[in-house]
Amino acid sequence: MNRINKVLNNKSDILSIYFTAGFPNLSDTTTIIKNLDNCGVDMIEIGLPFSDPLADGPTIQNSSNIALSNGMTTKKLFEQLKGLRKETDIPLIIMGYFNPIMQYGIESFCKDCELAGIDGLIIPDLPAEIYSNDYKTIFEKYNLLNMFLITPQTSDERIKFIDKISSGFIYMVSSFSITGAVNSFEKEQKEYFDRINKMDLKSSLLIGFGISNKETFKDAINHSQGAIIGSAFIKFISENGVNKISDFIRKIKG
Repeated sequence: MNRINKVLNNKSDILSIYFTAGFPNLSDTTTIIKNLDNCGVDMIEIGLPFSDPLADGPTIQNSSNIALSNGMTTKKLFEQLKGLRKETDIPLIIMGYFNPIMQYGIESFCKDCELAGIDGLIIPDLPAEIYSNDYKTIFEKYNLLNMFLITPQTSDERIKFIDKISSGFIYMVSSFSITGAVNSFEKEQKEYFDRINKMDLKSSLLIGFGISNKETFKDAINHSQGAIIGSAFIKFISENGVNKISDFIRKIKG
């Protein structure tokens, strides 16, 4: 069974952390993964830096630019991940835009993901229909789950289609905006979470965009199976380095 599904089958308060590969420093990637694993995080999303990240707020955009200037590339990331599976069994997801994956070669990318021990992908600009028609069989060949994003503006019909072709979790974007941290969810967001939950989807739901503290984490797990934290974590390691990660996780989990 895929490591992502093992976690989804066994936990109801999942904490997934996103960070940008190659940030703050080029060599920090595996240190961050091992530190997060040691802190009891359930899943990790590794951001593949891209020069034009459409869905990302200023914090993640800035980390992406720094990572690229540090020399991070797709090939470099795979080199860094080589051998990591001897040290950790935590589910690893690569989150990246379709352009650099296509430039690398779809099948070559999926093959190298499997060799590196990657469990799944999140590609925000890959439409569900194109994935289903053109790439699903390739992803499955290399044991990769593909996770899709939905927003408050996503139609019920589309959500049902995404649910039908999904074998991992659905990434429930908390608002129709770019990423960034907020202090609490508003009434409209909670109504959106409730609407999706009433659809009785087969896929697990994780909430992302705006989770930044203990309050928003608890809010998220009250409306889904878990939460994804990105901007707040990147800001923390930017200010505190990668060796105080346990302080951040402690503040979120309480």
